[in-house]
Amino acid sequence: MSPYEWGWDAEALGLVPALSLAYLVALRRFPASRARVAAFFAGQLLILAVFLTPVETIALRYLLTMHLLQNVVLAEWAPALCVAGLSPVLAARLARLPGGRILTHPFVAISIWLAVYFAWHLPWPYDTALRHPSSLLHVEHVSYFLAGGLVWWPVLQDAPRRLGSAAKAVYLFAAFVLASPLGLLLALLPRPLYDVYEHAPQRLLGLSAIADQQIAGLTMATEQAIVFFAVFTFFFLRFLRDEEPVLRLERATRGSTRGSV
Repeated sequence: MSPYEWGWDAEALGLVPALSLAYLVALRRFPASRARVAAFFAGQLLILAVFLTPVETIALRYLLTMHLLQNVVLAEWAPALCVAGLSPVLAARLARLPGGRILTHPFVAISIWLAVYFAWHLPWPYDTALRHPSSLLHVEHVSYFLAGGLVWWPVLQDAPRRLGSAAKAVYLFAAFVLASPLGLLLALLPRPLYDVYEHAPQRLLGLSAIADQQIAGLTMATEQAIVFFAVFTFFFLRFLRDEEPVLRLERATRGSTRGSV
């Protein structure tokens, strides 16, 4: 098989239409703004972009970098857009489902996300999943997507609890600090970690297995730094903006107190 053949992944062909149909049905009862609808379908397009293109073929057999791109889309980008696409009313209903309040608790959500991310990147599960693309690999990808939805929920939805901007900023900073060692570790290891890519049928772009792994790790760490710090900065600046009136009031109160004295 040519590494540049387009993929026809059954996972994407099943997951994306199912999610899209469910979302369209939910919109009739729980309308969302145009921005939210656009965010949701942007997430679906990202999934299609990495599973119905040559990215899928290259990721399965040739380059770890392409597989980590798929993982990042499924565990971070697409879930963030899909969670942001839910109307607040629908999100509140979903959070009230059995176990919803526990699973969306910030400490629980981030723990599940980190556990899923690190567990699947251990050599044995990673290679085994790649050798079973019609079964175990689907389980891996679905778990990424669900865990990614949980980790973004406390940031992008207020139900079932409302976190302030400062708490969201701290949460995002913690997510980056705790997840970044994975990409850095891949970049710093002196030997290839995954047999599938070490024994790839063809070396694409002239990359050795270790060079591919180093690029993959650095790309992953850089991506997380950009995405999480961008959202962290947004909420941190919002916190400063919200606190400014309070600080002004405190200064005015202190000034009037000194004047009366």
